[in-house]
Amino acid sequence: MLRTHIFSLVFSIFLFVIIIELIRRKKLLERYSLLWLGVAGLMMVVSVSRGLLDFLAESVGIYYPPAALFLVGLLFIVALLLHFSLVISRMSEENKTLAQKIALLECDIIEKENEV
Repeated sequence: MLRTHIFSLVFSIFLFVIIIELIRRKKLLERYSLLWLGVAGLMMVVSVSRGLLDFLAESVGIYYPPAALFLVGLLFIVALLLHFSLVISRMSEENKTLAQKIALLECDIIEKENEV
């Protein structure tokens, strides 16, 4: 069980450092980085605090407390997938609207060229 705690703590710290580096290089937007930093921080707290992990596992009904870490990670992934699905849906609508506006502008340009 100690190895699981150490592994999850090292992984959380590694994730935290990677996120900071991605932000520094401007590869990850701030609005997404807050979510990732929060999860990395939560994973660190849960990895270090044995009592919190035991309480979390017991309240959910998990018999092996380190498995609760994986549950937290899985729930985060599901929430992240839902968030990105919403973002992609919105961007798809915006893309369609922009394509329609471009088509109308091209039509106007062609009409004005034919008038001259």
